[in-house]
Amino acid sequence: MKHTTRTMNILLAGVVLPLLAGCGANEIASPGAGSITINNPAPTPTPTPTPTPTPAVSAAAGCPTIANTTQLTDSGTITGPTGTWRVCSLPAIFNRNTTLPKVAGLLYYLDPAIHNGRVDVGCDGGYSAPTSGAPRASTTVGCTTANGFTLNGSGQLTADTNVTLTIEPGVILMGRGAAFLAVNRGNKLIANGTATTPIIFTSRDNVQGQETDTSIGHWGGVVLMGRGPVTDCNFGSRATNDCERDTEGSVDPARFGGNDSAYNAGSMKYVQIRYSGFILSANTELQALTNEGIGSGTTLDFIQSHNSSDDGTESFGGVVRFKHYIATGADDDSLDFDTGAQGSFQYVLLIQRPGQGDALFEIDSNGNEADTPRSTLHVANFTGLQPQTSSNNESGGDQASALFRGNSDTTLVNGIIATPNNECIRMNGSTSGGSAVASLVAKSVVMQCNATKYLGTGSITAAQVATAFGAGANNNSDSFTPTLASLFVNGTAETAVVATDPKTIDSFFDTTTYVGAVKDANDNWYKGWTCNTSYAPFDSTSDTNRSCTSLPTT
Repeated sequence: MKHTTRTMNILLAGVVLPLLAGCGANEIASPGAGSITINNPAPTPTPTPTPTPTPAVSAAAGCPTIANTTQLTDSGTITGPTGTWRVCSLPAIFNRNTTLPKVAGLLYYLDPAIHNGRVDVGCDGGYSAPTSGAPRASTTVGCTTANGFTLNGSGQLTADTNVTLTIEPGVILMGRGAAFLAVNRGNKLIANGTATTPIIFTSRDNVQGQETDTSIGHWGGVVLMGRGPVTDCNFGSRATNDCERDTEGSVDPARFGGNDSAYNAGSMKYVQIRYSGFILSANTELQALTNEGIGSGTTLDFIQSHNSSDDGTESFGGVVRFKHYIATGADDDSLDFDTGAQGSFQYVLLIQRPGQGDALFEIDSNGNEADTPRSTLHVANFTGLQPQTSSNNESGGDQASALFRGNSDTTLVNGIIATPNNECIRMNGSTSGGSAVASLVAKSVVMQCNATKYLGTGSITAAQVATAFGAGANNNSDSFTPTLASLFVNGTAETAVVATDPKTIDSFFDTTTYVGAVKDANDNWYKGWTCNTSYAPFDSTSDTNRSCTSLPTT
């Protein structure tokens, strides 16, 4: 019965309490002396709605005044996930030494409405500097007196225009469609960011928050043109030192080549180039960074190419000296050398999107294999990753993670190739024509390949390719099992590989005592200035604005 009584009490309470709750404070009184007042609690206030976050970026008031004759065009504002930005469209051509300053809330635009988005730095001065005694008509559209250039009575240049475009650290430039930056012969680009404030070239879609980890090819890229030696001449000849080529796919002439191996096209440091490689015409896409006949006087250091629809970087002729190069998500080759280019790359990290891309390396001499100089590439301290079978790497592509063809000469030292689902090396060429086929020297290079490690095509056999690589000699291995940490940082197996001093191969190289691009967890040269993606996170502790799909807000 105790249970019954308790139940009744609970039921009564359930009836009485709601009734009491309906009474006002003065309606409840004790029958005894005095009274007890019960005050109802004040109603809980309606919660204040969570405010919409204030965008981190507010548009600058206007465009800065620059030294160029034609000023920036205020093209209004653009809004994306990071806020609202002032858009300042670049002129079609720079005719004066000009600096693009870092201004909070401001983007510079390679605007398709202005000369189809192509922005020229100075006039092309030709394969050698023009003089009053040997004047030269420039091939650059817009090289006119009306645009502020000095020409003789015949409309020719009598000297290089010597225009330098300087871009300050932290500046963001966006392009769209066929837009590209063309640094012509006789002029320079100085784009030096810092380890914490990189310069970013990207797409308009990126600013609007529309890019993803698979987006590619939404604007052209950066093209450096110089007077270094090239082969496969479109104009002139190697014999007369006036061999020239034209930029692939360019509607208007963008020529390069000459005979100056030390040519200085400027300096690029701590730079990201995102979502580039717009298809100009069939089989003629630009790269993130295209080096055309530049020389050893040009500085290239700490540059990331991200999601280029063609190569991460491609060099046509000239002499290229490059340190700290990262390619993420190239849809074709991560590093491509062609038409007599001479190159030295150290600290190289090549990461392809899962299932996409062609080769990590493609080195060849294009069509005229007997032309000199032969394409020659030295690469030291590199790590190349292809996590899955690459869709572009099948019968219509390069068919292996590294392709050496034509009369090219390649030396690889202190390298790691991790491509478990792809062939590792293919060499292609012909012994006919009186010149030697492509050559390969490898020292302290370890590879993880599929069952078919080597391919030989043309007159080269797979056995000859295997002999050229030399597994078991020179500290090389073609049956390596990687222990890489955080995707690309050396682990115990990599640390155990005996390294070769790269300086014995190329005086441009630093002496190192390890293989691969990243020695250990304390080696952080890739952090701070790069952008992150799901398949290549460089700094997992960084904020979301370090994502390649976003933008820095400061």
